[in-house]
Amino acid sequence: MDNQIFNQAIAEAVSVLNRGGVILYPTDTVWGLGCDATNSEAVRRIYEIKRREDSKSMLCLCDAIGRVDYYFQNIPDIAWDLWDVADKPLTLILPRARNVAPELIAADGTMGMRLTKEKVSQTLCARLKKPLVSTSANISGQPTARCYADISEEIKKAVDYIVPLRQEETENPAPSGIIKVGDGGLIQVIR
Repeated sequence: MDNQIFNQAIAEAVSVLNRGGVILYPTDTVWGLGCDATNSEAVRRIYEIKRREDSKSMLCLCDAIGRVDYYFQNIPDIAWDLWDVADKPLTLILPRARNVAPELIAADGTMGMRLTKEKVSQTLCARLKKPLVSTSANISGQPTARCYADISEEIKKAVDYIVPLRQEETENPAPSGIIKVGDGGLIQVIR
């Protein structure tokens, strides 16, 4: 991957995110619709693009474990252990979410967070200095687009910027594992 092209793409995406825009970008699993997780208007726009009920929560990506504490109050100790031993992308649904758009926090106060190690999404989060919403790039109820070529024109036209990286890949990546971590360390495997 050419560094100049990579850096230009990241800079443009972060500029769009900082202006409250919605992007289409590659993640550590499937391509995602994303925005600044602290921007309510941008989050609501993703719900509109997906035609998704706002009661169905979306997860966030974060680039570094050291940033996660800011977005949750008193993370159960087991969550850190789960992230440490995960050998594939792992989303944890954690209690007492805070400091994000209220639309991302479920009625029970939880929110999904995944630590991304994939270069594009990790760099976007690092340069944005905030979590990045990550939801599959499809209309709610339709099949998940597994690679860029599977994404509908309707989705592509609805976003403010499409990251021009990794678009040629045709892999069929698996979605992340999902574990809900409750107070007191109670865990529930969802996927």
